[in-house]
Amino acid sequence: MRIALVNPNWSFDGSIYFGCRAPHLPLEFGYARQMLEATGHVVKLVDGQLMNLSHGEIGDAVRDFVPDMTVVTTAPSYLFWRCAPPELRVPQETIADLRAPGGCLVAIGPHASTTPRATLRKLGADAAILGEAEEVLVRLAAAPRDRWSDISSLCYADGGGAVVQGGPHIGDMTRLPALRWENELVRRHAHHHHRFDASPPRAGAEIETSRGCPYRCTFCAKEKFRDTYRRRPLGVVLDELDRLIGQGVDYVYFIDEIFLPNRALLAALVERNVRFGVQTRIDLWSEAMLEQLGAAGCVSIEAGVESLTEEGRDRLDKNCRLTTEDLTARLVFAKQHVPFVQANLIATGDDDPTTVAAWRDALREKGVWANDPVPLFPYPGSPDYRLLWGEPDDHAWERAHAHYLERCVDYSDIQEQRPLPLEILERRAVAGAA
Repeated sequence: MRIALVNPNWSFDGSIYFGCRAPHLPLEFGYARQMLEATGHVVKLVDGQLMNLSHGEIGDAVRDFVPDMTVVTTAPSYLFWRCAPPELRVPQETIADLRAPGGCLVAIGPHASTTPRATLRKLGADAAILGEAEEVLVRLAAAPRDRWSDISSLCYADGGGAVVQGGPHIGDMTRLPALRWENELVRRHAHHHHRFDASPPRAGAEIETSRGCPYRCTFCAKEKFRDTYRRRPLGVVLDELDRLIGQGVDYVYFIDEIFLPNRALLAALVERNVRFGVQTRIDLWSEAMLEQLGAAGCVSIEAGVESLTEEGRDRLDKNCRLTTEDLTARLVFAKQHVPFVQANLIATGDDDPTTVAAWRDALREKGVWANDPVPLFPYPGSPDYRLLWGEPDDHAWERAHAHYLERCVDYSDIQEQRPLPLEILERRAVAGAA
Protein backbone atom coordinates (compact mmCIF):
# COMPACT_ATOMS: atom_id res chain seq x y z
CA MET A 1 0.00 0.00 0.00
CA ARG A 2 1.10 3.57 -0.72
CA ILE A 3 0.53 5.80 2.32
CA ALA A 4 0.94 9.58 2.65
CA LEU A 5 1.45 11.06 6.14
CA VAL A 6 0.49 14.74 6.16
CA ASN A 7 1.32 17.35 8.78
CA PRO A 8 -0.54 20.54 7.74
CA ASN A 9 1.12 23.93 7.53
CA TRP A 10 -0.36 25.22 10.76
CA SER A 11 -1.71 28.72 11.28
CA PHE A 12 -3.47 29.98 14.36
CA ASP A 13 -5.39 33.11 13.36
CA GLY A 14 -8.28 33.64 15.77
CA SER A 15 -7.26 30.64 17.90
CA ILE A 16 -6.81 30.45 21.66
CA TYR A 17 -3.85 28.10 21.03
CA PHE A 18 -1.03 28.86 23.47
CA GLY A 19 1.56 26.33 22.36
CA CYS A 20 4.72 27.11 20.45
CA ARG A 21 4.05 28.11 16.83
CA ALA A 22 7.42 27.11 15.37
CA PRO A 23 7.73 23.86 13.37
CA HIS A 24 8.73 20.73 15.28
CA LEU A 25 9.59 17.21 14.19
CA PRO A 26 6.37 15.16 13.72
CA LEU A 27 7.47 12.30 15.96
CA GLU A 28 4.22 10.33 15.60
CA PHE A 29 4.61 10.31 11.81
CA GLY A 30 8.29 9.45 12.10
CA TYR A 31 7.50 6.29 14.07
CA ALA A 32 4.55 5.41 11.83
CA ARG A 33 6.57 5.81 8.65
CA GLN A 34 9.37 3.49 9.77
CA MET A 35 6.96 0.89 11.18
CA LEU A 36 4.87 0.92 7.99
CA GLU A 37 7.95 0.68 5.80
CA ALA A 38 9.20 -2.25 7.87
CA THR A 39 6.01 -4.13 6.95
CA GLY A 40 6.41 -3.48 3.23
CA HIS A 41 4.42 -0.30 2.61
CA VAL A 42 5.64 2.66 0.58
CA VAL A 43 5.34 5.83 2.67
CA LYS A 44 5.74 9.52 1.94
CA LEU A 45 5.93 12.11 4.75
CA VAL A 46 4.60 15.52 3.69
CA ASP A 47 5.44 17.99 6.44
CA GLY A 48 3.64 21.15 5.43
CA GLN A 49 4.80 23.14 8.43
CA LEU A 50 8.49 22.27 8.50
CA MET A 51 8.76 22.60 4.71
CA ASN A 52 6.47 25.68 4.69
CA LEU A 53 4.16 24.31 2.00
CA SER A 54 0.92 25.93 0.88
CA HIS A 55 -2.31 23.93 0.77
CA GLY A 56 -1.84 23.64 -2.98
CA GLU A 57 1.73 22.40 -2.61
CA ILE A 58 0.66 19.81 -0.05
CA GLY A 59 -2.07 18.70 -2.45
CA ASP A 60 0.39 18.48 -5.33
CA ALA A 61 2.85 16.40 -3.28
CA VAL A 62 0.11 13.95 -2.32
CA ARG A 63 -1.32 13.87 -5.86
CA ASP A 64 2.10 13.09 -7.35
CA PHE A 65 2.59 10.26 -4.86
CA VAL A 66 -0.80 8.65 -5.73
CA PRO A 67 -1.49 7.18 -2.27
CA ASP A 68 -4.00 4.50 -1.37
CA MET A 69 -4.30 6.09 2.07
CA THR A 70 -3.59 9.57 3.45
CA VAL A 71 -3.24 10.25 7.17
CA VAL A 72 -3.71 13.77 8.56
CA THR A 73 -3.01 14.84 12.15
CA THR A 74 -5.17 17.28 14.15
CA ALA A 75 -2.32 18.71 16.26
CA PRO A 76 1.06 20.22 15.24
CA SER A 77 3.11 17.42 16.84
CA TYR A 78 3.08 14.96 19.75
CA LEU A 79 4.53 17.78 21.82
CA PHE A 80 1.20 19.62 21.60
CA TRP A 81 -1.39 16.85 21.74
CA ARG A 82 -2.18 17.97 25.30
CA CYS A 83 -2.69 21.62 24.30
CA ALA A 84 -3.78 21.38 20.66
CA PRO A 85 -5.74 24.10 18.85
CA PRO A 86 -9.34 23.28 19.84
CA GLU A 87 -10.63 24.02 16.35
CA LEU A 88 -10.17 21.72 13.36
CA ARG A 89 -9.90 24.57 10.86
CA VAL A 90 -6.44 23.75 9.52
CA PRO A 91 -7.02 19.97 9.15
CA GLN A 92 -10.35 20.76 7.47
CA GLU A 93 -8.66 23.06 4.97
CA THR A 94 -5.91 20.51 4.36
CA ILE A 95 -8.22 17.55 3.83
CA ALA A 96 -10.39 19.59 1.46
CA ASP A 97 -7.44 19.65 -0.95
CA LEU A 98 -6.75 15.94 -0.48
CA ARG A 99 -10.20 14.48 -0.89
CA ALA A 100 -9.73 13.54 -4.56
CA PRO A 101 -6.05 12.51 -4.65
CA GLY A 102 -5.66 11.16 -1.10
CA GLY A 103 -7.38 7.80 -1.34
CA CYS A 104 -8.72 6.59 2.02
CA LEU A 105 -8.55 9.52 4.49
CA VAL A 106 -7.56 8.80 8.09
CA ALA A 107 -7.37 11.26 11.01
CA ILE A 108 -5.14 10.92 14.06
CA GLY A 109 -4.59 13.23 17.02
CA PRO A 110 -6.24 14.44 20.23
CA HIS A 111 -9.56 15.28 18.54
CA ALA A 112 -9.80 11.83 16.98
CA SER A 113 -8.99 10.34 20.38
CA THR A 114 -11.53 12.28 22.47
CA THR A 115 -14.36 12.96 20.01
CA PRO A 116 -13.90 10.48 17.16
CA ARG A 117 -17.41 10.72 15.69
CA ALA A 118 -17.36 14.51 15.58
CA THR A 119 -13.85 14.51 14.13
CA LEU A 120 -14.85 12.05 11.42
CA ARG A 121 -17.86 14.20 10.53
CA LYS A 122 -16.07 17.56 10.56
CA LEU A 123 -13.16 16.33 8.47
CA GLY A 124 -15.12 14.09 6.16
CA ALA A 125 -12.56 11.37 6.84
CA ASP A 126 -13.08 7.65 6.34
CA ALA A 127 -11.54 6.66 9.67
CA ALA A 128 -10.13 8.13 12.88
CA ILE A 129 -7.72 6.46 15.28
CA LEU A 130 -8.27 6.70 19.01
CA GLY A 131 -5.12 7.19 21.08
CA GLU A 132 -1.52 6.64 20.02
CA ALA A 133 -1.67 5.87 16.33
CA GLU A 134 1.55 4.13 15.22
CA GLU A 135 0.63 0.49 15.82
CA VAL A 136 -3.00 0.96 14.82
CA LEU A 137 -1.93 2.46 11.49
CA VAL A 138 0.12 -0.67 10.77
CA ARG A 139 -2.93 -2.85 11.42
CA LEU A 140 -5.20 -0.55 9.41
CA ALA A 141 -2.87 -0.57 6.40
CA ALA A 142 -2.85 -4.36 6.41
CA ALA A 143 -6.63 -4.78 6.54
CA PRO A 144 -9.12 -4.53 3.67
CA ARG A 145 -12.07 -2.19 4.29
CA ASP A 146 -14.42 -5.08 5.04
CA ARG A 147 -12.11 -6.16 7.91
CA TRP A 148 -11.97 -2.83 9.73
CA SER A 149 -14.46 -4.28 12.20
CA ASP A 150 -11.58 -6.40 13.53
CA ILE A 151 -9.46 -3.36 14.48
CA SER A 152 -9.71 -1.86 17.96
CA SER A 153 -9.19 1.85 18.73
CA LEU A 154 -10.80 2.78 15.42
CA CYS A 155 -13.75 4.91 14.40
CA TYR A 156 -14.96 4.61 10.82
CA ALA A 157 -17.83 5.68 8.61
CA ASP A 158 -20.47 3.03 8.09
CA GLY A 159 -23.76 3.53 6.27
CA GLY A 160 -24.04 7.24 6.97
CA GLY A 161 -23.10 6.83 10.63
CA ALA A 162 -19.94 6.11 12.56
CA VAL A 163 -18.77 3.00 14.37
CA VAL A 164 -16.42 3.35 17.36
CA GLN A 165 -14.49 0.24 18.33
CA GLY A 166 -12.61 0.08 21.60
CA GLY A 167 -10.91 2.83 23.57
CA PRO A 168 -7.75 4.86 22.98
CA HIS A 169 -4.71 2.78 22.08
CA ILE A 170 -1.72 2.72 24.44
CA GLY A 171 1.46 2.10 22.49
CA ASP A 172 4.21 -0.37 23.31
CA MET A 173 7.26 1.87 23.70
CA THR A 174 9.63 -1.06 23.22
CA ARG A 175 8.39 -1.41 19.62
CA LEU A 176 9.05 2.17 18.56
CA PRO A 177 12.16 2.44 16.37
CA ALA A 178 15.02 4.90 16.66
CA LEU A 179 13.85 7.66 14.34
CA ARG A 180 15.68 8.54 11.13
CA TRP A 181 15.05 11.98 9.65
CA GLU A 182 16.06 13.27 6.23
CA ASN A 183 18.93 15.75 6.32
CA GLU A 184 16.73 18.41 4.73
CA LEU A 185 14.10 18.17 7.47
CA VAL A 186 16.76 18.40 10.18
CA ARG A 187 18.47 21.32 8.43
CA ARG A 188 15.20 23.23 8.32
CA HIS A 189 14.58 22.66 12.04
CA ALA A 190 16.37 25.78 13.24
CA HIS A 191 14.07 26.17 16.26
CA HIS A 192 15.43 25.31 19.72
CA HIS A 193 12.23 24.71 21.68
CA HIS A 194 12.01 26.50 25.03
CA ARG A 195 15.66 27.56 24.91
CA PHE A 196 16.57 31.03 26.14
CA ASP A 197 20.22 30.83 27.20
CA ALA A 198 21.56 31.04 23.64
CA SER A 199 20.56 30.85 19.98
CA PRO A 200 23.23 28.81 18.24
CA PRO A 201 23.10 28.56 14.45
CA ARG A 202 22.95 24.76 14.43
CA ALA A 203 19.75 22.71 14.17
CA GLY A 204 17.48 21.66 17.01
CA ALA A 205 15.26 18.58 17.37
CA GLU A 206 12.73 16.83 19.58
CA ILE A 207 12.94 13.36 21.14
CA GLU A 208 10.86 11.44 23.64
CA THR A 209 12.46 9.19 26.23
CA SER A 210 9.14 8.32 27.86
CA ARG A 211 5.44 8.69 27.26
CA GLY A 212 2.66 9.35 29.73
CA CYS A 213 2.75 10.44 33.38
CA PRO A 214 2.11 8.62 36.67
CA TYR A 215 0.29 11.65 38.11
CA ARG A 216 -3.34 12.71 37.60
CA CYS A 217 -3.31 16.52 37.74
CA THR A 218 -6.80 17.79 36.94
CA PHE A 219 -5.72 20.18 34.17
CA CYS A 220 -3.67 17.71 32.13
CA ALA A 221 -5.33 16.44 28.94
CA LYS A 222 -3.81 12.99 28.67
CA GLU A 223 -6.55 10.56 29.66
CA LYS A 224 -7.41 9.66 26.05
CA PHE A 225 -3.81 9.48 24.79
CA ARG A 226 -0.26 9.47 26.19
CA ASP A 227 -1.56 8.49 29.63
CA THR A 228 0.17 5.48 31.21
CA TYR A 229 3.84 6.16 31.99
CA ARG A 230 6.26 4.11 29.85
CA ARG A 231 9.96 4.49 29.00
CA ARG A 232 11.65 3.86 25.67
CA PRO A 233 14.68 1.55 25.82
CA LEU A 234 17.79 3.63 26.53
CA GLY A 235 19.76 2.16 23.65
CA VAL A 236 17.06 3.14 21.16
CA VAL A 237 16.93 6.70 22.50
CA LEU A 238 20.71 7.06 22.30
CA ASP A 239 20.79 5.61 18.78
CA GLU A 240 18.28 8.23 17.68
CA LEU A 241 20.13 11.00 19.50
CA ASP A 242 23.53 10.06 18.09
CA ARG A 243 22.17 10.16 14.56
CA LEU A 244 20.74 13.63 15.15
CA ILE A 245 24.07 14.83 16.56
CA GLY A 246 25.74 13.44 13.46
CA GLN A 247 23.34 15.51 11.35
CA GLY A 248 24.43 18.71 13.08
CA VAL A 249 21.92 18.92 15.95
CA ASP A 250 23.33 20.43 19.13
CA TYR A 251 20.09 20.92 21.10
CA VAL A 252 17.17 18.56 21.71
CA TYR A 253 13.97 19.04 23.64
CA PHE A 254 12.64 15.98 25.44
CA ILE A 255 8.89 16.12 24.89
CA ASP A 256 8.11 13.70 27.73
CA GLU A 257 4.97 14.69 29.62
CA ILE A 258 7.15 14.48 32.69
CA PHE A 259 10.92 14.09 32.46
CA LEU A 260 11.69 12.01 35.54
CA PRO A 261 15.13 11.51 37.12
CA ASN A 262 16.98 8.81 35.17
CA ARG A 263 20.60 8.30 36.20
CA ALA A 264 21.49 6.04 33.28
CA LEU A 265 20.16 8.50 30.70
CA LEU A 266 21.85 11.49 32.34
CA ALA A 267 25.15 9.61 32.56
CA ALA A 268 24.93 8.87 28.82
CA LEU A 269 24.12 12.50 28.02
CA VAL A 270 27.23 13.68 29.90
CA GLU A 271 29.30 11.86 27.29
CA ARG A 272 27.60 13.60 24.34
CA ASN A 273 28.11 17.10 22.98
CA VAL A 274 24.48 18.15 23.13
CA ARG A 275 22.32 20.52 25.18
CA PHE A 276 18.70 19.81 26.04
CA GLY A 277 15.50 21.10 27.62
CA VAL A 278 12.85 19.34 29.70
CA GLN A 279 9.43 19.75 31.29
CA THR A 280 9.14 18.27 34.76
CA ARG A 281 8.05 18.68 38.38
CA ILE A 282 10.75 20.26 40.50
CA ASP A 283 9.50 18.43 43.62
CA LEU A 284 10.63 15.11 42.14
CA TRP A 285 14.28 16.18 41.88
CA SER A 286 16.77 16.07 44.73
CA GLU A 287 19.59 18.58 44.79
CA ALA A 288 22.05 15.83 43.82
CA MET A 289 19.95 14.86 40.80
CA LEU A 290 19.56 18.51 39.76
CA GLU A 291 23.35 18.80 39.80
CA GLN A 292 23.56 15.74 37.57
CA LEU A 293 20.86 17.18 35.29
CA GLY A 294 22.91 20.33 34.78
CA ALA A 295 26.13 18.39 34.29
CA ALA A 296 24.41 16.30 31.61
CA GLY A 297 23.77 19.39 29.50
CA CYS A 298 20.31 20.58 30.53
CA VAL A 299 19.92 24.30 29.73
CA SER A 300 16.14 24.68 30.17
CA ILE A 301 13.67 23.47 32.79
CA GLU A 302 9.94 24.13 32.62
CA ALA A 303 8.59 23.15 36.04
CA GLY A 304 4.93 22.97 36.97
CA VAL A 305 4.24 24.58 40.35
CA GLU A 306 0.69 25.67 39.44
CA SER A 307 -0.36 27.15 42.82
CA LEU A 308 1.37 28.81 45.78
CA THR A 309 -0.97 27.28 48.33
CA GLU A 310 -1.22 23.68 49.44
CA GLU A 311 -5.00 23.98 49.05
CA GLY A 312 -4.62 25.08 45.44
CA ARG A 313 -2.20 22.27 44.62
CA ASP A 314 -4.50 19.76 46.33
CA ARG A 315 -7.46 21.05 44.32
CA LEU A 316 -5.43 20.39 41.18
CA ASP A 317 -4.62 16.91 42.51
CA LYS A 318 -0.88 17.59 42.26
CA ASN A 319 0.03 15.13 45.02
CA CYS A 320 2.94 17.43 45.88
CA ARG A 321 4.77 16.64 49.11
CA LEU A 322 6.85 19.82 49.31
CA THR A 323 5.80 23.13 50.81
CA THR A 324 5.86 26.33 48.79
CA GLU A 325 9.04 27.32 50.59
CA ASP A 326 10.63 24.00 49.66
CA LEU A 327 9.54 24.37 46.03
CA THR A 328 10.99 27.87 45.90
CA ALA A 329 14.32 26.71 47.32
CA ARG A 330 14.45 23.81 44.85
CA LEU A 331 13.84 26.17 41.90
CA VAL A 332 16.57 28.53 43.06
CA PHE A 333 18.97 25.61 43.52
CA ALA A 334 18.17 24.36 40.02
CA LYS A 335 19.05 27.77 38.58
CA GLN A 336 22.56 27.38 39.98
CA HIS A 337 23.08 24.42 37.64
CA VAL A 338 20.73 25.07 34.68
CA PRO A 339 20.82 28.39 32.76
CA PHE A 340 17.05 28.81 32.41
CA VAL A 341 14.46 27.69 34.95
CA GLN A 342 10.76 28.51 34.65
CA ALA A 343 7.99 27.93 37.19
CA ASN A 344 4.50 27.65 35.72
CA LEU A 345 1.47 29.00 37.59
CA ILE A 346 -2.23 28.48 36.94
CA ALA A 347 -5.04 30.87 37.89
CA THR A 348 -6.66 28.63 40.49
CA GLY A 349 -8.55 31.21 42.51
CA ASP A 350 -6.69 30.10 45.63
CA ASP A 351 -3.70 32.41 45.23
CA ASP A 352 -3.69 36.02 46.39
CA PRO A 353 -2.52 38.25 43.48
CA THR A 354 -0.29 40.31 45.78
CA THR A 355 1.38 37.18 47.11
CA VAL A 356 1.88 35.87 43.58
CA ALA A 357 3.43 39.14 42.40
CA ALA A 358 5.82 39.21 45.38
CA TRP A 359 6.80 35.56 44.80
CA ARG A 360 7.47 36.15 41.12
CA ASP A 361 9.58 39.22 41.91
CA ALA A 362 11.60 37.30 44.50
CA LEU A 363 12.25 34.48 42.05
CA ARG A 364 13.27 36.86 39.28
CA GLU A 365 15.85 38.37 41.62
CA LYS A 366 17.32 34.86 41.85
CA GLY A 367 17.22 34.42 38.08
CA VAL A 368 14.15 32.13 37.97
CA TRP A 369 11.28 33.04 35.66
CA ALA A 370 7.69 32.53 36.84
CA ASN A 371 4.76 33.28 34.57
CA ASP A 372 1.71 35.33 35.43
CA PRO A 373 -1.02 32.81 36.41
CA VAL A 374 -3.17 31.93 33.39
CA PRO A 375 -6.55 30.19 33.24
CA LEU A 376 -6.30 26.84 31.55
CA PHE A 377 -8.55 25.50 28.85
CA PRO A 378 -10.62 22.52 30.14
CA TYR A 379 -9.46 20.17 27.41
CA PRO A 380 -11.60 17.17 26.57
CA GLY A 381 -9.58 14.28 27.92
CA SER A 382 -8.63 16.10 31.13
CA PRO A 383 -10.10 15.53 34.61
CA ASP A 384 -11.09 19.24 34.60
CA TYR A 385 -13.42 18.62 31.68
CA ARG A 386 -14.84 15.48 33.24
CA LEU A 387 -15.46 17.25 36.57
CA LEU A 388 -17.39 19.99 34.77
CA TRP A 389 -19.42 18.00 32.25
CA GLY A 390 -18.67 14.28 32.44
CA GLU A 391 -17.22 12.21 29.61
CA PRO A 392 -16.61 14.10 26.33
CA ASP A 393 -19.40 13.88 23.77
CA ASP A 394 -19.57 15.09 20.17
CA HIS A 395 -19.86 18.72 21.30
CA ALA A 396 -17.06 18.61 23.89
CA TRP A 397 -14.67 20.96 22.11
CA GLU A 398 -17.38 23.55 21.45
CA ARG A 399 -18.55 23.36 25.07
CA ALA A 400 -15.06 23.76 26.52
CA HIS A 401 -14.18 26.57 24.09
CA ALA A 402 -17.31 28.59 24.87
CA HIS A 403 -16.68 28.15 28.60
CA TYR A 404 -13.10 29.38 28.20
CA LEU A 405 -14.08 32.47 26.20
CA GLU A 406 -16.80 33.29 28.72
CA ARG A 407 -14.40 33.10 31.68
CA CYS A 408 -11.31 34.74 30.20
CA VAL A 409 -10.74 38.46 30.06
CA ASP A 410 -6.99 38.44 29.44
CA TYR A 411 -4.99 36.02 27.33
CA SER A 412 -1.32 35.14 27.24
CA ASP A 413 1.00 37.18 25.04
CA ILE A 414 1.23 34.34 22.50
CA GLN A 415 -2.52 33.96 22.11
CA GLU A 416 -4.81 35.93 19.82
CA GLN A 417 -6.16 38.83 21.84
CA ARG A 418 -9.50 38.57 20.05
CA PRO A 419 -10.06 34.82 19.68
CA LEU A 420 -13.05 33.69 17.64
CA PRO A 421 -15.66 31.11 18.67
CA LEU A 422 -14.76 27.62 17.57
CA GLU A 423 -17.87 27.29 15.39
CA ILE A 424 -16.91 30.38 13.40
CA LEU A 425 -13.34 29.19 12.83
CA GLU A 426 -14.51 25.82 11.57
CA ARG A 427 -17.38 27.32 9.55
CA ARG A 428 -14.90 29.54 7.69
CA ALA A 429 -12.82 26.50 6.83
CA VAL A 430 -15.85 24.67 5.43
CA ALA A 431 -16.99 27.75 3.51
CA GLY A 432 -13.52 28.21 2.02
CA ALA A 433 -13.45 24.61 0.87
CA ALA A 434 -16.91 24.82 -0.78
